[in-house]
Formats: sequence, structure tokens, C-alpha cells
Amino acid sequence: MSQQRVVLVHRATEYDELLARHATRGQAAYFLGSRGHDMVAIEERHQSLQEVLAAVSRQIPLDWRRGVVERADLSSYLFTPDDIVVVVGQDGLVANVAKYLSGQPVIGVDPGAGSDAGVLSRHPPMEIVELLQAAASDSGIGESRTMVQLEVDDGQQLVALNEVYLGHRTHQTSRYTLRALGMIERQASSGIVVGTGTGSTGWCRSLSLERHSTMVLPRPEDRALAWFVREAWPSPWSTIELTEGGLGDGNELLLEVESDRLVAFGDGIEDDRLVVTRGQTVRVAVARRTLRLV
Repeated sequence: MSQQRVVLVHRATEYDELLARHATRGQAAYFLGSRGHDMVAIEERHQSLQEVLAAVSRQIPLDWRRGVVERADLSSYLFTPDDIVVVVGQDGLVANVAKYLSGQPVIGVDPGAGSDAGVLSRHPPMEIVELLQAAASDSGIGESRTMVQLEVDDGQQLVALNEVYLGHRTHQTSRYTLRALGMIERQASSGIVVGTGTGSTGWCRSLSLERHSTMVLPRPEDRALAWFVREAWPSPWSTIELTEGGLGDGNELLLEVESDRLVAFGDGIEDDRLVVTRGQTVRVAVARRTLRLV
């Protein structure tokens, strides 16, 4: 047990970002004051998060190893297969870290004393001792949440917990040929969103409600996805018969890019995007890996 490692994940606070930009508290305070704001509320939120992080850290057994990583550094952090990952932050931070994991247990901690509790970050900071022990003993507690995987024919790949987007970087017209549900259609649209059951409470739900769709969205544990074409329009070049559907395990959505340049990203992280160009093929399917949420 002495070799067990816990990795604590958090994101920089607004206070941290102000100091990084303005170098000192005094300069940051002057900047805010010139715009009619002050540092009090920002410092209070920063201090609150530091207290939560300290409370969580105190509950980690003394003979366990520890690691700490901020959201901005996730892409370069080396997780090991035996890590237990404790995420202190809102649901979006759990989604951000999920793409970098391969089956490690994740404990989501609500940093807001109930005010920020979500479906992923739902545990109070003072109640994770038993969860850590259960995760370390691999007692089978928790749930397995389906993820979505996007692959490009040149080997590029991304995995996301909520959804992936494929389209123009500035959400202008995207042109491609779509193959799904045994059909083929050339389309011009604002891009395609493919989501999981976890993502069905977010972007996919918004798209579903907007178009009054009768399609049943998947549940978080379902090995299934839902996909929607955004703002497709008919033209002499394109049609709009194939704009939504479900995708079961073992099936895939296939797109052949006909725009000069499109991008793909997951869970709203546009900075961590793939670039695809005319003639390339993109496949979207249920990911082989899952999020192991404690």
C-alpha cells in the first residue's frame, strides 16, 4: 500500500491568473480598481479553494505518494496505471482530465460546499477517506461512464467524456460527406456534435430541445452515442435528410472532409484540437476506454 499514489487535479483560480498576468497583487488590484472592481471576492474564492485542497490533502494516508497537477498542465502530465485521481473542481474539470486517463479511478470533489455539486464532482471534501481506500483496494465501487472517440485516417485521435465536435474552427460552413444509418449524404452545415450519455445533459440536450427531437438520448453508462448535425441547409450541392441519430457500440459515424480545413475537439477544449483537411476521413465511435468514476 505504501506505493499507492494519489494525483490531485485542480485548476488555477482567477487570483492565480491575475498574478500571472500582472506579477504582483498590487498591480492586479490597480488593474481591477481601474475598472470598478476589487480583489476581495476574488481572494475569498482563491482562499476557499486552497482550504478545500488542504482538507483533501490531509485525508490522504501519510505513507502514500502524492502528485498535484493543474488543468493547464494535464496534456504533459504522466499518469501511471495505478494512480487514484482526485479532481477538485466542477464537472467540466472531470471531463477535462478523463481524456488523459486509461481506467484509473476518479473521485470528483465539490469545492463549493454543496453550491457547485454536480453529477461528476459530487463528494464533499471531508468525506473521501473511505473512497480512497475503496479505490485503492479495487472494491468495484463506482460506475463506468462511456466516452466517445474520434479518429482521423492519418492516425490522429482524441477521446472525450461529453462530446466531440467536428467542423469549421469559427463555426462557418463545413462541407463533407456523411455516412450513417446505412445512408450517404453530402452536407453543408455548422458542424457535427457526437455526444455520450454524460454529455446528454449539455450540448446534445440543447441541440435536441432546439429541434424538438423525439430521439431518446443515451444514459451515461450506455455503450451508445447520439449525434446531431448543426444548422444543415439544402443547396444544389447538399441535402438535409440525415441530421441526427444514435450510434451503438461497434458502429461508427464516417465523414469524408470536403472543406479545405476543419477542426475536431472534445469537451469544449478548442486549444487541444485536431486539424483535418480535404480528402481525409474521420471516424467517430464509442471509445474503447471508459471513465471509472468513484
